[in-house]
Amino acid sequence: MNIKTFVQVISSLPANIAVLAKGPTGIGKSHIVHQVGERLGMEVIDRRLSQMTEGDIIGLAELTDGITRFAPVDWFVKACNEPVVLFFDELNRATIEVQQCAFQIVLDRELNGHKLHPETRVYAAINEGSEYQVTEMDPALLRRFFVTSLEPTTEDWLVWAKSAGVDKVITTFIKKYPAHLRHTGELQPGKVYPNPASWDRLSHSLKHANMSPENLAGSQTPDIFYPMCTGFLGSETAVAFTDFVRNYEVKFSAVDVLDNWDKKKNAILKITNDKKNDLLDLIVNYTKTSEIALEQAKNACAFANECSDEMLVNFMNSIMETGNIPNIRLIHKFIANRVVEIVNNAQNQK
Repeated sequence: MNIKTFVQVISSLPANIAVLAKGPTGIGKSHIVHQVGERLGMEVIDRRLSQMTEGDIIGLAELTDGITRFAPVDWFVKACNEPVVLFFDELNRATIEVQQCAFQIVLDRELNGHKLHPETRVYAAINEGSEYQVTEMDPALLRRFFVTSLEPTTEDWLVWAKSAGVDKVITTFIKKYPAHLRHTGELQPGKVYPNPASWDRLSHSLKHANMSPENLAGSQTPDIFYPMCTGFLGSETAVAFTDFVRNYEVKFSAVDVLDNWDKKKNAILKITNDKKNDLLDLIVNYTKTSEIALEQAKNACAFANECSDEMLVNFMNSIMETGNIPNIRLIHKFIANRVVEIVNNAQNQK
């Protein structure tokens, strides 16, 4: 089941139906559950059962009026007092004792006499595959779940990556080479492979190190760029991605200059003169059909002033040829002096 369908289906199930999502590590099962929580307007209480003991679920024994009881843990009390999504991750990596506690919560929707809120939902996730060290799950426990195997598509991840702010060059790479999103097939012990979660961590780490691929695209990458990629992706994918960044062909539009010059300036100034000339032509074509604002004119001229003398003069002549008087006046206002200076210098040299 793909992610979009999974989110729609489990959001529509009754609150008392527990859900078990199966799939390989790194596909973002935890994040998907949080998506469901947002869709339902409910807080997600996320617990990784592989790191818990029996006492972490049932609580500690206490003596009250001569009677020993288990004091419930805070997060379970919250799930009893208000509607939440209770998410048990890595269920099949938990000990048998912890699984039995989960069994009672799923089966009876209570633990030691403390009942879940009627609208609280119980979701769980397990990693599938022979490469994982897991504890066999009780068939009786499995029968209590709505069970599905998650098969996230590349499009699922690209939609999520856009909302999460993953670097645009990374998403472009995955869109062009989807096989690099997640390794399929046999896994060698100790070897690093790419997965959806590792791409997200790489994006965050590169930004932190001031090496965002979006800013480096089309240029030589720093010496530590490739080694950093290998730690998240493995050597084969790291080689392919580093080469992609270095040879990336950056494409800009007239709007990138007119409306986003401050943000795009550094990247635009790295392109070749041929590409700059093409971009100036795009701006001229834009002005043929649209009147530009004062700030847009400033941005266009700021870019033109970064180009060669010949390119700037040709840009001014092309703007004049459009016949759009308001645009001509604005552009003329900001670059006329330099154009006159260039023409005078050319005449003096003759």
